[in-house]
This record gives sequence, C-alpha cells and structure tokens, in this order.
Amino acid sequence: MARYASILETIGRTPLVRLARLAPPDVNLHVKVEAFNPMGSVKDRMALAVIEAAERSGDLRPGQTVIEATSGNTGIGLAMVCARKGYPLVVTMAESFSLERRRLLRFLGARVVLTPASEKGSGMLAKAVELAETHGYFLCRQFENEANAEVHSRTTAREILDDMQGEPIHAWVTGFGTGGTLKGVSRVLKAADARTRIVVAEPDNAPLLGSGEVQPQGVSHPRFRPHLMQGWSPDFISPLTQQAVAAGMVDEVVPVAGEEALRLARELARKEGIFVGISAGATLAAALEVARRAPAGSHVVCMLPDTGERYQTTPLFAGIEDEMNEEELALSRSTPGFRFDTPAAAPAPQPSATPAVRVAAAQEATSDAEAEQRLDDYLAQAPVVMFALAWCEFCWAARKLFDRLGVDVLSVELDSPACQVGDMGVRLRPVLARRTGAPTIPQIFIGGEPLGGCGELFEAWENGSLGERLAACGVAHDSTARIDSRLLLPAWLHPRSAEA
Repeated sequence: MARYASILETIGRTPLVRLARLAPPDVNLHVKVEAFNPMGSVKDRMALAVIEAAERSGDLRPGQTVIEATSGNTGIGLAMVCARKGYPLVVTMAESFSLERRRLLRFLGARVVLTPASEKGSGMLAKAVELAETHGYFLCRQFENEANAEVHSRTTAREILDDMQGEPIHAWVTGFGTGGTLKGVSRVLKAADARTRIVVAEPDNAPLLGSGEVQPQGVSHPRFRPHLMQGWSPDFISPLTQQAVAAGMVDEVVPVAGEEALRLARELARKEGIFVGISAGATLAAALEVARRAPAGSHVVCMLPDTGERYQTTPLFAGIEDEMNEEELALSRSTPGFRFDTPAAAPAPQPSATPAVRVAAAQEATSDAEAEQRLDDYLAQAPVVMFALAWCEFCWAARKLFDRLGVDVLSVELDSPACQVGDMGVRLRPVLARRTGAPTIPQIFIGGEPLGGCGELFEAWENGSLGERLAACGVAHDSTARIDSRLLLPAWLHPRSAEA
C-alpha cells in the first residue's frame, strides 16, 4: 500500500468490477464502485475539486465558512475536505433525507440546517443562498460549478478508459443529480469514441429529462414527483445537466421504478457482494436494460454512486430485523451450548402474513367529471381505499399500520406512471380535497366515507374508532394487536427535538 500525506490523496482510483451473476452471460457489465472513496461516495471527488478551485481563484478565504445544499453525499464529502483543510462547514438539507446522513455530517464537524420536506431540493438550495448572502459564507454551487464536471473529466472518465485498456465501450450508464458526473465523463468518453452511448437513468414517476419539457426558471420542474432515489433527480434540471443535454451528450433516457432500484441494490449485495445504496440499484436497473439489448461481447459500464450504509432508515432495509427470526432461533436451538435463550423459552410468534397492497392503475381521462367518476369507481372497488404517493413517508406509515392489522388496502398511487396518463393523478387531487376538506395526502376512505390522513388514521386506531369502522364494513382485522402508532412514523420525526 502507498503512504499518503492526507486522506484527500485517497480520493478516486475506484475499482471497475465485472458482474458475474447479475449480468447477461454474453455481455460484459462493469460497475464503477464509488463507495471505495474515503467517505463512501462519488461526491468526494467533486467536494475536493470545488474547494481547491475556490482556493486557487481566491473565492474561498482561509478560515471562511463553506456552505452547500445537499441530500447528504456532497455534504459528507465536503465535511471530510473541510475538516482536513480547516474550514467550518454548514449544510442545508431537506428534513426527509435519511438520519444517517445528518449524523455523519455532524460527526465530521459540520452544522446541519434542516429545511421543510415540502420545499424539496429547491427549498434547501434557496436556504443555502440566503445564509451565504447573510453571513458571508462561500457557497459551493455544485449544480452549476464547472469544477464539479472538470474533476470527472480529469479523473473518473480517465480511470474508466485506462481500466478498459482500449476495449470499446458500448454504453456508459449514470443517473443525474448535479449533472457533474454526467457532463464531465460523457464528454471524455465521446471524445475517445463517438460510438459510446451515454445513457441517463431517472425515476419513472419523475421524468424530468424523459418528458422533454424545458426547465422553468427558478421553480420546480412540472414533472417532478417525490421519488425514492436520494441524490438522484432533484426537483429541477441543474445547469450542468442542461449543458450536457444541449451538447448532444445524452443518447438515451431510461426510466427506473423505485421497487426495481430496491430489488437490485439488494441483489448486488446478495449475489455479487457489492454493498451500495438505492441510487446505485436504480442505475444498475437501467444498465441491465441496456445490456440486454447490447450486441454479444459488448462492454457496458455503470456508475454505482455510494455505499448502502447511509440507507438503514430507508425502505432499502425494510424487513431487515434486529432480532433473530424463527429460522435463526431454530438454528440456535439445534445445538445445546451458547444459547441466546433458555431451552424452556417459548418460541417467538410467527409474524402475521402481510396482505399485498394492491396498486390501482389509472387510465386516460379527459375531464373533471371523469375524475369524479374515477374516484367513485375506486371507492366502489374495496372497503378500504387509500389515495397515496408512492414514496411519501406518511403514506408508508399508514400502510405499516394496515399491514400490522392484516387489512387489505386498495392503494391508488397518484404519482405513479399509470396515474400520470392524462394527468389523472394531478386532477384527482382537487376532487379529493373537495370530498375530504383537506388538500393533503394520504387520504383514507373506509366504507366509502373519508377518514382523513395518516394522523387521523393513527388517532382513530388509538381511540378505538378505527376498529369499529372496519368491523361495520365487515373488514377483518387483528383487534388484539398492540401497536404504538407513533413508532410507525418516519424515523426523522422521532428525534426532532434533539436533531432540530
């Protein structure tokens, strides 16, 4: 191993790994594992580049506070760089991002200023700008800073070409967030071989690039919807991404479903031994689609942006328990020594079966009257209907309660690709608001009558009225269940007083 004068010298030179079990057998699918960077993500590269460029230009003075808006990975990289170089760091972050990211940032010495989840990425960026202007901080401006793209041209792209040793690259697959990786790598790969296809993946329910709609100035993109992939696709198309598209660098945009991103992140761990986050699973989903269409013998390269460790409070780890399950308990009891329990201990109860949550498909609609009729049609299909958003944490919390009670729910996901046909998901919102008297989501109906949202659902469970309404509609449920509904809420709500 080499000896380094600073942790910053270890950034980059991440491995390119050929997949053995997940890729089509006749295609070479290589993944660039950016979790090998010291802080576990591709953003370490950009963090160092932005700070050093600002030092060279004089925009960043010795001891000046650095500030940036980030979903986590950029902030964590900046925290490492600032810690080593002696700059104070402030990070603005939407409150809905995973708790691990906040804790890592604070562990590294950064201050974290949370912004309302409802204001999305543009809200946390606006807060960073406001704080920088008020207090004289250096704002990194990762979404437009050319140093972000330049470092990927100088390092990431060159590493890929060097590792491929002259082999032609059929396609390079990446997500986009700031656009730095996309712009910086694509221009080098295209210059080396114009035949290399640049494929960009994005959430299927937030098709910002795929829609072809221009990014409005200063506001959220009209096709943005909340999605699962943290760090992927903020609610706007960044200037760096727009520049890459305008330069003709993007050959294809592939939509990826959140469920597929989760599945492939888990499959990478269990079949390839590569531990990555949700955005990496999503990028791999797009790369596999490209690989399945590629000529035999082709080489496809896929970016894996970060490690999976900072996703433990997200759906990626849903179903991963802290305690032994029945199979593990049985294994423990199969030999007499070093038992976690006593031989006389009663077996742990089997978890009750969780009913499948049925997701309703939407068809094209042309009028508000039709939206009213569609709402009535959904309510007629099942005694318990929830109008939800696919990746809304309060919708997840409501689903958890129904799952624990064994209640089958018809879930109409208003931001799903199906509900975007004819803008039905958007047009159902005012209809729901008129019926319920509230504009928020989720909205839950029992027996065709509105119950309310997540808060009202939990209150009804605590006071017993939920059980009465379910019984009145003939809906079977576990009336003996003991559930503290507060623990079903998003994890970031629990320590609010300590974290705020």
